[in-house]
Amino acid sequence: MFRVPLCSLLLLSAPLLLGAAHRVYNVSQRTFELDYSHDRFLKDGLPFRYISGSIHYFRIPRFYWEDRLLKMKMAGLNAIQMYVPWNFHEPRPGQYEFSGDHDVEYFIHLAHELGLLVILRPGPYICAEWDMGGLPAWLLEKESIVLRSSDPDYLAAVDKWLTVLLPKMKPLLYQNGGPIITVQVENEYGSYFACDYDYLRFLAHRFRYHLGNDVLLFTTDGANENFLRCGTLQGLYATVDFGTGKNVTQAFLIQRKFEPKGPLINSEFYTGWLDHWGEPHSTAKTEVVAASLYELLARGASVNLYMFIGGTNFAYWNGANTPYAPQPTSYDYDAPLSEAGDLTEKYFALRNVIQKFKEVPKGPIPPSTPKFAYGKVALRKVKAVAEALDILCPNGPVKSLYPLTFIQVKQYFGYVLYRTTLPEDYNGSMPIFSSSFDGVRDRAYVSVDGVPQGILDRDSGKVLYIQGKAGAVLDLLVENMGRVNYGRYIRDFKGLISNMTLNFSILTNWTIFPLDTEAAVLSHLGGWEAHGDSRHDGHLTFGSSNFTLPTFYVGNFSIPSGIPDLPQDTFIQFPGWTKGQVWINGFNLGRYWPARGPQVTLFVPRHILTTSAPNNITVLELERAPCTDGTSELCTVEFVDRPVIGSSLAISGRFPDRSGQDSQLNTL
Repeated sequence: MFRVPLCSLLLLSAPLLLGAAHRVYNVSQRTFELDYSHDRFLKDGLPFRYISGSIHYFRIPRFYWEDRLLKMKMAGLNAIQMYVPWNFHEPRPGQYEFSGDHDVEYFIHLAHELGLLVILRPGPYICAEWDMGGLPAWLLEKESIVLRSSDPDYLAAVDKWLTVLLPKMKPLLYQNGGPIITVQVENEYGSYFACDYDYLRFLAHRFRYHLGNDVLLFTTDGANENFLRCGTLQGLYATVDFGTGKNVTQAFLIQRKFEPKGPLINSEFYTGWLDHWGEPHSTAKTEVVAASLYELLARGASVNLYMFIGGTNFAYWNGANTPYAPQPTSYDYDAPLSEAGDLTEKYFALRNVIQKFKEVPKGPIPPSTPKFAYGKVALRKVKAVAEALDILCPNGPVKSLYPLTFIQVKQYFGYVLYRTTLPEDYNGSMPIFSSSFDGVRDRAYVSVDGVPQGILDRDSGKVLYIQGKAGAVLDLLVENMGRVNYGRYIRDFKGLISNMTLNFSILTNWTIFPLDTEAAVLSHLGGWEAHGDSRHDGHLTFGSSNFTLPTFYVGNFSIPSGIPDLPQDTFIQFPGWTKGQVWINGFNLGRYWPARGPQVTLFVPRHILTTSAPNNITVLELERAPCTDGTSELCTVEFVDRPVIGSSLAISGRFPDRSGQDSQLNTL
């Protein structure tokens, strides 16, 4: 990895400089404040405006934090903007994770050592196309909870979280010697239905209690008067967000209605847009983004480019919008730096705009990381999910008369297997469906006595016809595809959230298996065959030619240790595979769904690969693998050196804002 000499020097002493959560900086005469009389910021008493870029440390492995931040600095940015996702750091109540890829303090220290200021957006809600907008799923254990409101149960949980997080941030504030210049309270609150000013007052009070009265607090809302009316509060500086299609003068006039004086700020100037499974890959034209950025900077505005690098929704962290539309694993966003941190045409175009308004750092820009095509790797079938329940659910199932949700069995992500028996004979003309329209959340893979029957999914209203004898085992493997991250429906319960009806009779007496796929993959890399008995003696039974049982496949490949610079980043693709999850050496890369698209390849960062032993690949194929007919030579995945994210949707004219209210896209 390329490093400028200063950075190398600093990082040689990283344990001293970056590892200490409470490093003491020189704080003499450090101030950051609003200058209302001249519509600007003052930094240490001098006029200042930021040109910032959004980066999500939780979507980038720690291994690459320095590389991405240094590329942002070399583009001419003087600040970064970052969210803190609550659920990433408190996955279970009172269980906090702040080490490794979760070490947010290290990330902020690193930005500081590189000379970048920080705009902090700690939530508690962040949206960010992240599962449940960053709110922990365990909040839903109180089923009546009203999220993002002054509901006492919600406030108690938020208060406890802020008491953990904000004291970690206080030493990192600019006035305390750190890089954090401003802190956002909540996020785009005016787009939420609650419009609860007591909630905003509570947050403002707690932020000031933990961070002090000198911290500059702000809000962000879409450039719409209705949004700012519910999203702003006296004492919190109001900013707006908008993309290339918005009239800049009109957008800032809306900000001026709520902040007559002070700096003009676009807190989210969109460099691209998000994707959903089954839709074309979104792009924003480089020349349009560059021209709009020039106009913003020519007005003297402070600007944050959202995103400057998007990154990856590893594991199960992607969010979803409504009507239910989950986001894919890639969060490339058509940003100036690609998902893999590569320099793009847009990067250089925006750098050229920035250097018309400020000096950009001199010296070479860190290059794109090299990629390597390791080629095809053969996989072998090991066990269907139903055959591996002793491995996947070692603590045993939960019994219930009626189905329980994921939350009720304390399964927050991944998969749950629901099992019951058929009460009578069914010849294939009997429908199975949920008692409510969206009662299957989000996708159920249905089988009877190990024979696949088909799929039930959310919001489709689909009825599935099944066949089987009385007493036959009915399995529904339910996948959580990602919780809604925006709007009034973020209370997104998963699993079978209502009764299942077969031939118009309610099914009862369920055995429910919460599946710990992560622990199973880590502890059984390549060794599934040695554990448990197979109901089908290792042979899978196929009912419909369109589906097979959800099944694990494993394989491995070696990377020669004698070749310099290996391992390198790569991308994995799934020729002939349908939909599922993939792990490499136990690291959950995320979901693949080439049959739906637009994403075809998944990014594989080199730090999870090794030359000292064979690299394990574990695939959970949920629908149909390419080797179901005994053609094992087709049961392969392939590592390639170029990403395939899908066909593109060029955006011009009106650009959507993240509030989701302006969705008029003109496509070319």
